[in-house]
Amino acid sequence: MRHWLTTHLKLSHHSHSGQIRPHEFTSYIPLLLLLVVVGLALGTYTATAATTSPGPEKGYIGLTGAVPGKPPASGAVILVPGSGARFSTSPITVSGTCPAGTLVEVFKNDIFAGSTPCDSDGTFSIEIDLLFGNNVLVARVYDALNQPGPDSNAVSVFYDALPGQGGALVPLDFGGAQLLLNTDAVFRGSFPGQEMTMPLEILGGSPPYAVNIQWGDTTNKLVPRNDNTPFQESHVYKKAGTYQITLQGTDAAGRVAFLTVAAIINGQPPVEQVAGVKETTNQLLLLWPLYVATVAVAIAFWLGEMREKQVLRKRGLLIYNDI
Repeated sequence: MRHWLTTHLKLSHHSHSGQIRPHEFTSYIPLLLLLVVVGLALGTYTATAATTSPGPEKGYIGLTGAVPGKPPASGAVILVPGSGARFSTSPITVSGTCPAGTLVEVFKNDIFAGSTPCDSDGTFSIEIDLLFGNNVLVARVYDALNQPGPDSNAVSVFYDALPGQGGALVPLDFGGAQLLLNTDAVFRGSFPGQEMTMPLEILGGSPPYAVNIQWGDTTNKLVPRNDNTPFQESHVYKKAGTYQITLQGTDAAGRVAFLTVAAIINGQPPVEQVAGVKETTNQLLLLWPLYVATVAVAIAFWLGEMREKQVLRKRGLLIYNDI
């Protein structure tokens, strides 16, 4: 049988025949070098991506936050209006000094009347409407963590809209004739391009109502209401910053309510960087399996060829000697 094979069977030279070939025809060494180079490049690319976008290690949860510091040590001082001032129209301007970088909230008879950021020169100015009769005005400052500072001096002023109500302090009757608007003191945590929702409540007055909302970015919205049930309005700011939202409501009897609140829009996270990190992650998820599969295929071919050579060598069918 062996004699017949050696005389009638002649193996051809083929790159994958399993026959021992001179090194100049062998492709495994260049292939190995190519795989090493590609592996080094892929490893460098992976290390660079991990360095530019650090994240929590596997099995851990990354958290960021701020440690609360001390609340503001000094409060605001109301300079205008003076105590004892009387007004026949509303709203009025309240101004004074405050610690720079804080948010100033003004209250009238312990009812929220409006908020505004303290300017860099340590002053504030805000328009608020008044309750009928006596109004005790107090300003309170808050830091970025919403920690309050001490109250300001109390200033007592009078709103003589109705005769006989400008004297003694009277309880507020939300079912009475005076029209008021109510919402949160400040809106924080929104980002540009994200929807900010503002709850609103109309107190007193006579329906129907109309509320004009000036968002502080040159846009406004007129909201008609047939009753005084609480409702919500939403807005999207295009840029980060601090905005003054001015609300003016009117009722069927022509009464007017006024409220000013601050909205703090945070800086938008770098969307481009997040997209780049996601794209890099997707590329690595594709490249590494492809590289591992290529290495595995090359090793499989090499082992298969070595096995085939061994079999042919045992049968004496190799034409060339091992090198």
